Amino acid sequence: MAKFASRGTPLKGTTVERKLAAVLAADVAGYSRLMGADEDATMAAWWSNREQVIDPTIEAHRGRIVKLTGDGFLAEFASVSDAVVAALAMQIEIKRRNEEVPADRRMEFRIGINLCDIMADAEDIYGDGVNIAARVEALAEPGGICVTGAVRDQTQARLGLDYEDMGEQTVKNIAEPVRVYRLPLAADAQAPASQSTPAPAIARRTFRR
Repeated sequence: MAKFASRGTPLKGTTVERKLAAVLAADVAGYSRLMGADEDATMAAWWSNREQVIDPTIEAHRGRIVKLTGDGFLAEFASVSDAVVAALAMQIEIKRRNEEVPADRRMEFRIGINLCDIMADAEDIYGDGVNIAARVEALAEPGGICVTGAVRDQTQARLGLDYEDMGEQTVKNIAEPVRVYRLPLAADAQAPASQSTPAPAIARRTFRR
């Protein structure tokens, strides 16, 4: 699981905003194994997915990447619908890109989403809700998406999605059990359009490394 722990509290003197946000946590399943087998190919796949799928999809759905780890990323969205549609769009496109890749070399992501009250400054986001998103992500299958009950309640009817109830889950460093739902991806799945953005399109961007 990617490590998304923040500094805990904002630095003294920084401007902090408290707000409701959808927090999306993602990491690469089996990252250490992939790096052990072929570091160059793994990093090439990581950058390709970032440049062609992850960054443009998050931007298209009005989200922002808050931080990157060696094997994942943390993003926030003002709209929980945008977060879910972006997650679906990313997983569907990455699955398509993996079709021609041998099973043991595929780069697959786990995604977890939580809707929560957070504190944010220019560099980071804070709060138990951020940690819950990371814990929920760890429950997802490679290529899968898991969400909390708050996300499911706000998006099931609005987006016409059929979640699978995984029940209450006890997760590390969170006092109360968390209700978790799995969002299945059918073989012919398409990401729905959220109410605040058009249907997702995968843009192409070039990054300087």
